Order: sequence, then structure tokens, then C-alpha cells
Amino acid sequence: MRKFLLAIALLLGIFFLYYRFSEVEKVADTLQKGVLWFILAGILLEILWYINIGASYQAIYKILGMDEKLSRLTLLSMAAFFVNIIAPSAGVGGVAVFVGNGNSNNHSPAKITIAGALFVVFDYAGFLVVLLLGLAVLARRNKLDWPEISASVILVLIALFLTSLLYLGAKSAAHLGKALGWLARLVNNILFPFIKKDYLSIERAYSFAREAAEGIQALRMNPRNWIKPFLLAFSSKALLITILMMVFLAFKVPFSAGTIIAGFSIGYLFLIVSPTPNGIGIVEGMLTLSLKSLYVPLEAAGIIVLAYRGITFWLPLLFGFIAFRITSHAKQTEIPRTNAN
Repeated sequence: MRKFLLAIALLLGIFFLYYRFSEVEKVADTLQKGVLWFILAGILLEILWYINIGASYQAIYKILGMDEKLSRLTLLSMAAFFVNIIAPSAGVGGVAVFVGNGNSNNHSPAKITIAGALFVVFDYAGFLVVLLLGLAVLARRNKLDWPEISASVILVLIALFLTSLLYLGAKSAAHLGKALGWLARLVNNILFPFIKKDYLSIERAYSFAREAAEGIQALRMNPRNWIKPFLLAFSSKALLITILMMVFLAFKVPFSAGTIIAGFSIGYLFLIVSPTPNGIGIVEGMLTLSLKSLYVPLEAAGIIVLAYRGITFWLPLLFGFIAFRITSHAKQTEIPRTNAN
């Protein structure tokens, strides 16, 4: 079964690259036209960004009472990125990568899932600091419009939803169980007319809540433990902003600090709220329009966005492919199925 799942994942990856081959060619051609040293600096920063992600997971794992090597969590982060792109499942595939590894190390699947939720919460918290700066730049330049405002509201609502679930878990397992049970019933009621059976198990939601609450309780013991994950989340955004700056330098396009921060903020914002995996097709358009509104010439903005996405999306996809193969040789990695019962 492990070999079969690995083959399916690799086949999906090949299909994805085949249908996007023209984009890959365009990105490769664009990167070759930039100043080599700045492009290489951007790639190095992207590798450091992944190590930073691994360190974030390690800090969160430690809060929840789980020990894991930084190198292992970095590889799993890369593999999860690959799975989330080639098998879109609202992040479930990426969580399955971590859970598969956790099973081999006797880590609770519920705690690992909570770790994933905490990672998202800290990631959003770190990004909100940058987003406020970016929106301030747009407002000062009279470029703040309804798409940016609407996307920001959606981001805040998602963050509040996740934070509310974590707060309920910190209060009691019963409260979290009721909330997850209600959500499971809601999903089942929506999908029942189509699949004619329950998609999610109510009993499993309550048992998951009991395990998850034990992990969340650790957050209340020492709030100082929150500082490191937050700083790592913020530093990950600083690395991505620096990569965008390296791309501007590589193509000798003039810029200001406000242009870089505002442009990154809008690009990352739509990456989060986009319905497509990692914002494929949406981030490119919105980031290009955002840079143009910030007085970057349209042609230069298009080149910068292609190069930036090449470093922060297409290269990580390749890294993720390699990481998925490495981690899959050591354990059985589950790909999300259509039935979660």
C-alpha cells in the first residue's frame, strides 16, 4: 500500500507539472535573465525559510510535549507543501504527512493536528503585523481598495475561528467536543444529499477533542512559550520579504521599503484566502496589479512576480517532491481520502 500511495502522489506531481509546463518554462527563462548572485541569494533565503518553518513546528511540538528533530520537521514541512499542491484537500493532506510521521514516533494524532492549527494561528498572527504595515502604506498612497479590505476581513475571520476552537479546548474537552460535534453534524447535513451517508464521525470528533484538549492545556501553563513560535512566524515573513527585495535587485527595478512591504502583504494575503492551492493563478495576478498600483511599471511587475513565484512556489514544489520521497521511504504517508470516516 505504501508503494502504491507513493506512486499515486508522484504521478499526480508529474501531471501537475505537465499541465503547468509552460509556466515552469516561463519562470525558468525569467530567472535566467536576472543578476545571478541576487537570484542565488533569494534561493538561499528560501531554504532558510523552510528551516525556519521546521523550527516553528519544533517549538510548537515542544509546547505540546512532543520531541522531534529540526531536520525531520523541515523535511516534513517540504513534503506537506508538495502534497497540499498536488492533492488539494484544504490542508488535510499536509496534516496527514505529519500524522504519518507521528504514528511512527508514538505522537498523538490529535496533538499533531493541534500543532498544525497552532502553526496556522501563529503564522497568521505574524503576518497580521506585516499586513497592517502594508495596508497603512496602501492607505497613505490612496491605493487601498475593497479587494484588499475584503480579503483582510476573511483572514481575520479565519484566525478568529481557529483561535476560538483553541480557546474552547483550553477551557475544557467537553466544550471543544461540542463545537467539533456541531461542525461535524453541519458538514454531514450539507453533504448527505450528495453522498447519502455521514462524511464525518460524531463519536470520533468527541474522542479527538479529549486528546486535543490535553495538548492545548499545555498552552495555559506558561504563556511565555508563545513568544518563540510568534517570533519565528514573524521572521518567516521577514525572509519572504527579503526574497522579494532580492528579486527587485536582480532585475534592477527601483523600489522603496513601502513598495516591498505593501506588495508582499497583498500577495501573501491572497495566497491565504485564495481557493486555489497556494494561490495558483490568483497570487500572480493580484501581486502584479498591486505592484503596478505602487508605481512599478507593468512589464517589470510581471517579471518580478514570475521570478518571485519561481523561488517561493516552483522551487519549493521541487524540494517538496524530493522531501516526500525521502520521508515516504522511512514511513507510510497517507494521502487524504474522499471518506474521512
